[in-house]
Amino acid sequence: VQLVESGGGLVQPGGSLRLSCAASGFTFSSYRMSWYRQAPGKERELVAAISSAGGRTNYADSMKGRFTISRDNAKSTVYLQMNSLKPEDTAVHYCHAARGTDDYWGQGTQVTVSS
Repeated sequence: VQLVESGGGLVQPGGSLRLSCAASGFTFSSYRMSWYRQAPGKERELVAAISSAGGRTNYADSMKGRFTISRDNAKSTVYLQMNSLKPEDTAVHYCHAARGTDDYWGQGTQVTVSS
């Protein structure tokens, strides 16, 4: 099983980034997919989640209206479009797959928002 995140980097406040997470080794379309983040000295927190078929999404309150989670089951990939980025969005962002008692984590991609 692999979850490989990409798309992180350094961006100025107000900018945008699009994260991708490519999955392999499991039936991607059967899993709920989520993005989490962890800032230095803080606990990992949920950013956004999307149901297996993509019909339902939910977001942390501070991300609503700025971030959009989506998935392409044909490509086994989940995305996170992040707009209007703020310095407080700086964190390592992780991809997570879950179904029942099974869950997998990616290694994370760093997002840094700074001028």
